[in-house]
Amino acid sequence: MSPVCILRPRRVLLASAALTSLAVLDLPAALAQQVREPLPPVEVSPAQSRKPARSTGREAQSPRRAAARRPAAASTAPKPLAPAATAQTPLNSNAVAESASRLGLTVRQTPATVEVISAETMREQGYRTVSDVAQGAVGVTSGDNPAEPSAFSMRGFTNSQINTLYNGIKIGPQNMTSRIMDTANLEAVEFLKGPASLISGEGAAGGAINFVTRQPHTGPIRNEADFSWDSLNSFRAHYGSGGSTNVQGLDYRFDISRAALNGFADDTNTKMLDVSGQLNYRISDSLKVWGAIEYREDRGKAYWGAPLVPIAYSGSHATSGIVSGNYVSNYNKTNLGAVTIDDRTFNTNYNVLDNRNVAQEVWLRGGFELKLAPDLTLKSQAYGYGAERSWFNNEVEAFNSATNLVDRERFYVAHSQRLVGNITDLIWDTNIAGFDNRLVTTLSSSYLDFVRPGAANFPGDSVSLVDPNRGFYGLLTTQQQTARIDNEALSFEDRLKLTRTFALIGGIRVEHIGLDRNSTDSAGVVKAGFPYTKDWAPVTGRIGYTWDAVPGLTFFSQYATGADVSANNIFLLSPTQPLDLTTARTYETGVKHLFWDNRAEWSFSAYDIVRKNVYAAAGGQALNIAGRQESKGVELAASLRPIEPLRLWGNIAYVDARYADYNFAGGSFSGNTPPNVPRIVANGGASWRFFTPWPVELGITGRHVGDRYNTDANVVTMKAYTVADVYAFVDIPKTVLGAVDHARLTFRVRNIADKRYAIWGDPFYPDQILLGAPRTYELSAAFKW
Repeated sequence: MSPVCILRPRRVLLASAALTSLAVLDLPAALAQQVREPLPPVEVSPAQSRKPARSTGREAQSPRRAAARRPAAASTAPKPLAPAATAQTPLNSNAVAESASRLGLTVRQTPATVEVISAETMREQGYRTVSDVAQGAVGVTSGDNPAEPSAFSMRGFTNSQINTLYNGIKIGPQNMTSRIMDTANLEAVEFLKGPASLISGEGAAGGAINFVTRQPHTGPIRNEADFSWDSLNSFRAHYGSGGSTNVQGLDYRFDISRAALNGFADDTNTKMLDVSGQLNYRISDSLKVWGAIEYREDRGKAYWGAPLVPIAYSGSHATSGIVSGNYVSNYNKTNLGAVTIDDRTFNTNYNVLDNRNVAQEVWLRGGFELKLAPDLTLKSQAYGYGAERSWFNNEVEAFNSATNLVDRERFYVAHSQRLVGNITDLIWDTNIAGFDNRLVTTLSSSYLDFVRPGAANFPGDSVSLVDPNRGFYGLLTTQQQTARIDNEALSFEDRLKLTRTFALIGGIRVEHIGLDRNSTDSAGVVKAGFPYTKDWAPVTGRIGYTWDAVPGLTFFSQYATGADVSANNIFLLSPTQPLDLTTARTYETGVKHLFWDNRAEWSFSAYDIVRKNVYAAAGGQALNIAGRQESKGVELAASLRPIEPLRLWGNIAYVDARYADYNFAGGSFSGNTPPNVPRIVANGGASWRFFTPWPVELGITGRHVGDRYNTDANVVTMKAYTVADVYAFVDIPKTVLGAVDHARLTFRVRNIADKRYAIWGDPFYPDQILLGAPRTYELSAAFKW
């Protein structure tokens, strides 16, 4: 497992921003006369299947099916009152995302760039893991199984600079606590771009990704089952059920999934089990209580990449189009010269034979929703989380040009984590001088204990590049680190409707973080400088507006701030590292447009993010002070259904991310690009549906990722790549399977051109590159009844 980049903070105060307005498109006069409704009242009711908020104006007149269905989030935040049949939108801008706001705003009402990918979209696009989901989102890149399934890059920031949330709850630094996760038990994945500390707390400089589990619904019981198999002999199975019980007011949801995903490298696999359930009980019209439980487990044999090799050594086995550049080994300091990936190592696993990668996680959540008065609602959620994780691997694979062997080094670490907390919201709908207003006051607290046994020695050896003798881990000596983290936060978020079309949205968060750390050596002796205690009190926030120029056309702008602990790995922070706060701020403006009778939608945003006192990986355990990181870019997404059989969608993101004031003894990386940040990321797809007695759909999706670097030095380039998937599915009529309401058989080819490419580079292990999966074939079946 990799350590995390370190960031040094400085306090920032929320400031107001000059907000940009854009030109208004002309629409028919009848359409322009319509106006949007204010926020609907908060309704205390069972959590529904993420329905969109109420549509108004032209949207309400068009119940036409849209290109994708994206449900709204379930949380302690207020849920808009939604009619049973509400028009979906091609980009799901009717969905409510709890990771973006606690005001119950839809994506279109939020002054930020938010993307919600629903369970239905995951199934249609064949997204098996959350890494697959991220790779289909606008401007997001990710590692992949069996490489780095929990690594993300977004708007110029990577790894622990992006918060990962589970039903709105943060459990720790992303690249220490995140695990590979199957999508079967998820209802949606939400992406909030840019500093997101107002909602998710410290550490969200690049944004937040929220995983939302399946929720109960009120109504008849619905069941579903899914199965798939691919040419790597991977297998997935899922069963889910939910609806109303015979007990008045009691609804349930239950899901269980099992997956065994085999990697393309030798002897790599991941086995996953996920069991989740929730009960909602509506005691009265004003009170609902609920409880949820989830158990997740993953066990795998890992792959840590292919070593960079001199072109001169590989000869005819040297490849082009994967990497380029000249490199001096960070590990053994030998000069490799011009480097390549040797084609004989595409499927080679350099890990030891007894390697293992294991995690077990348990979630307990419960709470209530109480309407104190017609305009006042109280919501509270208590939660407990426990995790046991361990990594037992060989993780360094560095070619040595002096011996023509691959130098290896072992790494072991384990986590024992316990977290308890509470989030309570008070939602007040009122009228201020004739203006509709909603204020949400949130009080949250959490207490975390973290025990981290780790390796005190790092055995190593050298093996041949081709057909290595993988051997075993060897002698393991351990030492131990502990952390106790207390977190309390008070936040206010408000939406004021100055006119029927113009709203101001803002908020502020005051947070306290307390850290107690200790570290002992292999003999149990406390290390120098330990134990120690440190406190931080970041203040962050957001202010912005939305303007519905005409129904369906919304302009927005925002100014937002974020803060995090210098290392952004509070579990590993040492007494000698800077203990201040780093800061991030963003300016963003954009437009969201739904038109053509709800058959077309597009969005555009432009942003400027600055983050100060950044710490960056320098290989191994070393870190450099990167000074400042600047990120500017634009994002464009669109989806439309010009005629009923045809669906088209695409997105493109451009980012210019640079370091500034990044100077150190012996050199400077100022002007360099952070690792794993491409300038261009683009996705697109098209499908055609044949409305025959057995409906058939054919589709293709493509993805382009630009050049990236694997370290701050920017000497080795991971080359740009383009991959495409194709699929075909057939819906079996109910007359064929009488007991099944809906059945679908799908055939999918991933990476149809069998492109070999670099998907990720770990800056802590710069001597090796993680490769993407080759062409695979998949068969799947889905049933609903």
